[in-house]
Amino acid sequence: MLTHLAADGSGYPKPLLRRCPFIQLVPALDGNSAFVPYTVVTRIRICLASLCFSLIAGAAIAQQKPLPEHYDNPLGIGFEELKYPYPTAFLNLYVQGQDVRMSFMDVQPPKNPNGRTVVLLHGKNFWGAYWADTIKFLTDRGYRVVVPDQIGFGRSSKADLHYSFDFLAENTAGLLDLLQIPKAVIVGHSMGAMLGIRFARLYPGRTEGLVLEGPLGLEDYRLAVPPSSLEQLYQQELNVTLEDYRRYVQSYFVHYPPEKAEVFVEPRMRITLSGDFPRWARSAALTDLMIYEQPVCYELAELKVPTLLIVGQEDRTAFGKDRAPIDLRNTLGNVPELARKAATQIPGAKIVELPNVGHIPHLEAPDQFHQALEGFLKR
Repeated sequence: MLTHLAADGSGYPKPLLRRCPFIQLVPALDGNSAFVPYTVVTRIRICLASLCFSLIAGAAIAQQKPLPEHYDNPLGIGFEELKYPYPTAFLNLYVQGQDVRMSFMDVQPPKNPNGRTVVLLHGKNFWGAYWADTIKFLTDRGYRVVVPDQIGFGRSSKADLHYSFDFLAENTAGLLDLLQIPKAVIVGHSMGAMLGIRFARLYPGRTEGLVLEGPLGLEDYRLAVPPSSLEQLYQQELNVTLEDYRRYVQSYFVHYPPEKAEVFVEPRMRITLSGDFPRWARSAALTDLMIYEQPVCYELAELKVPTLLIVGQEDRTAFGKDRAPIDLRNTLGNVPELARKAATQIPGAKIVELPNVGHIPHLEAPDQFHQALEGFLKR
């Protein structure tokens, strides 16, 4: 930096002064020229630059609100008080001897509908609301957008039952039946990408295309992560601390502001204050088990639909990574490498790689994500 300041800032001495590198002609306050030691000028400029930088940085820090040290207001496990970007409705289901309901948003384009539908599938630690910007992007371009909260997530029932990707795919197909949608483009993020793969396998005729964003399940976690019982996973969900969860959520991102990422931390911490929290924790543990026990990496070659992978090049997400032996931990979750391999296994698949982006491109790099998505939809 000093070299840069000296070379660009000083203009360097005029020809007549080149023989004396420590003297520079600078304007005096009265408009006349004065000889001032070059080192003094340089130091003044460096100090002024440092002062400006400090003032700018200080202003930025002052604008950031400190993250809460705790949350005191409970949140029901049905997320009733949590804001969604569009109205939600419910699909009533009877599964495994239980009455459950599946929340969803069905958003119509404001004008010029193109007759096509996109289904957005959320990840494990998320719910449909985080697709807000993508919903608007798509509906503004004429697409109908359907965004379910899978059973066990968001505003849907937190049921104590056997979770499987077949089960979630069947529910999603049932939702499309309810809405009289014969086929759609399926976009899945993280765990939602695993579900998208299974949906496309079970319902290829209803899958117009498949987009996998930051996909989990492209490797078999059982090969590196020791098994955990349902009780162990349940206790783990019960005992998550604010600091641990905040750190975990922030690990999804490269440059996403922590105060924005807090939108995922706050609900997770507030539901711990709900009287129904144990039921939520058990449901969460059951879906943890689903991800661990049901890899989709062995199904990739069987996909028969157009497929696009969108992957942040800094994504290192892997289920159970913290429980893997140290010598294996760093081998897990190299999502860019796994996605490249997957793209060679899925017939005709394309891949878009986003530099300096983590696990959630549609939040961290929305313009790039939407450009890739729109290009795929227009193929």
